[in-house]
Amino acid sequence: MTKLLGASHLSVLCLDNVTRMCRIRGKMKKRTWIREGDTVIVVPWSFQDEKGDVTWRYTGPQVNWLERKGFFNTPQT
Repeated sequence: MTKLLGASHLSVLCLDNVTRMCRIRGKMKKRTWIREGDTVIVVPWSFQDEKGDVTWRYTGPQVNWLERKGFFNTPQT
């Protein structure tokens, strides 16, 4: 994640090198705290590709495991 914008919105750099304006789903708003630098799953909107919804936040150990297993590589900034 790149930057918190406030009001449940954030700017996210995705693995396809597209920066999307995303919103945190209502289910996640109160249950999961998202900070800058967290790894999240973003589902792009079907009608507007530069926007999306955050559906999941990974913890540090989960990110390390995913990188070791080769599921994704973090984008270079």
